[in-house]
Order: sequence, then C-alpha cells, then structure tokens
Amino acid sequence: MTGFLATAGEVVAVTAPPAAARLVEQAAGERLAATAPAAPTVLLDLQADNRPFDRAGLRPLTRGAYAGGGRVLLLDACSSGFDLLVTAGEPAGTLAVLARYRPATRTRAANLALAGRFRLLAGQTLLHYPVLWRSGWRGRVPLHAATVAFGGGVLLLAGPGGVGKWTLMRRAVAAGAVAGADNLCSAGETECFGLAEPLRVDGSGRPGRTSHGRRAAPFGHRAARLAPDRVVVLERGPRTEVARIGAPEAARSLGAGTYAAGELRRYWAFAATLALGTGIGPVHPPVTAIAAGYADRSPCLRVRVGDHDAVDLERLTALPAAAGS
Repeated sequence: MTGFLATAGEVVAVTAPPAAARLVEQAAGERLAATAPAAPTVLLDLQADNRPFDRAGLRPLTRGAYAGGGRVLLLDACSSGFDLLVTAGEPAGTLAVLARYRPATRTRAANLALAGRFRLLAGQTLLHYPVLWRSGWRGRVPLHAATVAFGGGVLLLAGPGGVGKWTLMRRAVAAGAVAGADNLCSAGETECFGLAEPLRVDGSGRPGRTSHGRRAAPFGHRAARLAPDRVVVLERGPRTEVARIGAPEAARSLGAGTYAAGELRRYWAFAATLALGTGIGPVHPPVTAIAAGYADRSPCLRVRVGDHDAVDLERLTALPAAAGS
C-alpha cells in the first residue's frame, strides 16, 4: 500500500505492506492519507525483504555505517532491527529511505518481549528521525517543546521531561486550544512545525501503552505550524509560581531540555552520520542559536508547578507578546 503523511513541515510518501504501514501510523498517531497534500519530500519504502542491502560502491563510514555516491547504509539503525539505505537528493530535493527488518537474534527477542519499546524505536527510526533530518536541510532544528495557541497567544512550552509540559498542553487542548505537537517540533527561526505523534494520555497497562505509563491516543486536530510569541519554561517546585525571566535563562532551558530528551537520544548520532556520509545538512543542528532567537524576540516566563497543583492558563496568555523579555 502507499499513503501520505504531513509532519514537521515535510510530506512523507510511505510504501509498505499493511503491517509495516501500521507501524508508521502508530508512530504518527493518524492514518495515512490516500493523496499527498503537496509534493513528497521524504520517500519511505518499507520492504518485505530480509536480504542484506548490496554494499557495492559503499565504503566503511563508521561502525555499522557505509557510504558512497550520496547514499548511506545504516545497519540496525538506532538498535531498532531495521537496516536503512538512505539516498539524499534523488529525485531532486527528496530524501529516499529504504528499510528492511533484519534484526539479530538478540534484537528480535527484545523487540518481541518489549513491544512498546519496539514501537517507539521503529517510529523514531523509520519516520521521525528521517523527517527531522530532512527538515534540517531547511535550517530547522528539533526542539523538545510543545506549541499551543490559546487565548490569543502562542506558547512555546520548554523544560526537560517530566516537568509538566504534557499535562499543561492536555489541559489547554481540553479547554479549546490548538496544539502543534505533543512533544517535539521542527523549529525554524520564527515558526515551529509540529511532529505528527499520538497524544499520550493516562492509562497505564491499557492497550497501546507508550512511555511513562501512558497510552497512545489519536491527537485530533493538530496545527501544522505555529509562530510562538512567548516562551514558557516549566519547572517543578515546592509551590506554584509564575515570574518573568531573562532571555538567556529561557534559551538555556529550551536547549538543555532538547538535548536531555530521551526521544532524541539517538537522533544526534543518526543525523551526524547521514551528514557525514552525504555531505548534506549540518553535522550538528544549531539548536542553541534557534532557541536563543525565540527567547530574545519574545517575553519569557518561568512557571514553577507545585506538587498536585495546576497552572492557570489565562495567566500565561495574558502576557503581552511584546518583543524582548
């Protein structure tokens, strides 16, 4: 089957057997569309073939990777069990990814025993990481942040994992807000493009279980792109407090939260290997520069959330979207 998906500002064309296509749909939190909304920029072909890829014309690049002629072969990419043959720029402007599931015995056993972990790894390896890297050709970077349009403002919610971004975004959406993504976005200088992901909701132990004891649910309406006009840094604290902060502190939190994110732990090596092997895109995305740009242009808030407390969303959107913090 062939279907299409818009995510992170890119359009993905997926060719796959039905079971493999479901892995992609689970990672995206939505069904593949029958028609493309625009010309595809990522071509993902999941092949029902367990033969090794031909290495003719490829040279060793680093451990588990080979390159040559604009192609990179990744063996057991991101420890997922999938081998990827990546071709950059052919056809012009596209990223082509051929994937074959060829796990070693130990990897196959782990994937069978830990199905939730396998789904997350497969989604990152097959969909999210290639899309984020292709988006990087445009100068965008991954950010571990949520974007939410609510009450006339657009919030860029920063902070490391576990501080409450998910809870705040869930409450905002329930109150009528429009979100760009659950957890990750591809950020340019002024706009953030949401990564298609399922919404993670409470439900430990229920079908569709994902990380941190939550389960995946359809995201619903997702804004393809949002332009944040304020930065909100979330932290844990003994009591709930809202205060203005300076741009350097906000930028540091946004950048550090991105590098500390478990969802991106394998991405940096993935992107660097493809950049080295193809000569396309940055070896390292300018995350700190993009983060500093948002903080410099926008008012910045620090919200310390007390245990068993919640944040008043009206307080976050009442702050004028004036330049400078």
